[in-house]
Amino acid sequence: MEIAGKKIVIVGFGKTGQALAAFLVRRKARVMVSEIRREAEFGSKTQKLREKGVSFETGKHRARTFLSADIIIPSPGAAALPQLEAAEKAGVRVLSEIELASRFLKGRIVGITGTNGKSTTATLAHKILKEAGRKAHLAGNIGTPLISFVDKSRDDHIYVTEISSFQLEHIERFKADISALLNISLNHLDWHASFEEYFDAKKGIFRNQTADDLAILNSDDRLVRGLAKTIRPKVHLFSRKAEVERGAYLRKGWIILKDEAGEKRLMKTAEIRLPGFHNQENVMAAALIGKALGVNPRSMRASIRSFPGLEHRLEKVLTIGGVLFINDSKATTVEATIKALQSLDRRIVLILGGRDKGADFRLLRGQVRKSVKKVILLGEAREKIAAALGKLVPMAEAQSLRQAVRLAYAAASRGEVVLLAPACTSFDMFRNFEARGQAFKREVGKLAESVRGRKA
Repeated sequence: MEIAGKKIVIVGFGKTGQALAAFLVRRKARVMVSEIRREAEFGSKTQKLREKGVSFETGKHRARTFLSADIIIPSPGAAALPQLEAAEKAGVRVLSEIELASRFLKGRIVGITGTNGKSTTATLAHKILKEAGRKAHLAGNIGTPLISFVDKSRDDHIYVTEISSFQLEHIERFKADISALLNISLNHLDWHASFEEYFDAKKGIFRNQTADDLAILNSDDRLVRGLAKTIRPKVHLFSRKAEVERGAYLRKGWIILKDEAGEKRLMKTAEIRLPGFHNQENVMAAALIGKALGVNPRSMRASIRSFPGLEHRLEKVLTIGGVLFINDSKATTVEATIKALQSLDRRIVLILGGRDKGADFRLLRGQVRKSVKKVILLGEAREKIAAALGKLVPMAEAQSLRQAVRLAYAAASRGEVVLLAPACTSFDMFRNFEARGQAFKREVGKLAESVRGRKA
């Protein structure tokens, strides 16, 4: 792909935008970064790139910048923009960062997508490969942008890549050697016009795969399972509910791996440190990736046993007065919140809310009725959530995360759980879900100090 001399507009100057700018300027492209935030927020990062010839448009996105580009590359977190849509309709080529990277990258790509579980599965798959001696790298939304690996990439390298629907929406020839679609549920309708459009974007991960490639699908998800007969790559399934012909499944508390050569017990589900049935699915998907890349079961078992999970995913924070606080800030979808609730066997005071992504909060009703003692509502979506839940359980509104933590603690009894699993993005109050989770942990820590002070 020839990019020297081309005018390339990068939308957004986060981690991916910065990596793209550095890569493209080395390839002699004419680079313009369009960023809604003010330049002062980036310190010396813009100055260093300006010295190398990169231009910056900050504080706004100008339509003429987009229309005059040869190629536009939106960062994964960039919002849906009318300027981008207008440029695309005018015939400007729009590519995702993974598409550009794949044109230059050596080695094999493992692409993991789905509504929930991508980060956990990608991190665990990378751990399995790395600890088995493979030259594996964690890339994409959970790790380093794929474009950052290009210059040092080698044919024997493996890139375990978390991929969003936004990235898949603008691919042309991008191909994963191994793809995984973990699940699909209503999400990102703040970006995609419909669920169908969102699902179509996710299915893009299979578009360029051939019969020599592998697709790993969740057999328990009806929509995902239905793709098995419509895509070209070989298919391996994973299931908690039924045995599969090729793939992974559960039998009497064991994870079983099965292929043409027969079946082999991998490990007991009780050995998995991660809570929740959904994490059994994530483990099976990661194990199938390891198996496809030749990792022996003993090595995989050791890697899985020692995997503690990720920060902000059902993360135990502190126990105060017999009340356990759990940080699941990554639960930015209704489905993720339901899975979090299902993972706990105690009564729960649930902190919900943030910025809505077009979710149907009525889907929470069944699990809230079973598990939740009280709901604390926070952020822009609190009125919509309150209307969806009705008078199912007692509710209270909080104006800040600090107030939400205090209200939740006041409502909880010894032996119960305060769970942050918001079912929304964080962007109304925080930069990202990590910042929200860190703030939650800080507030829980301050609460603990306050409680100790009262007892002193």
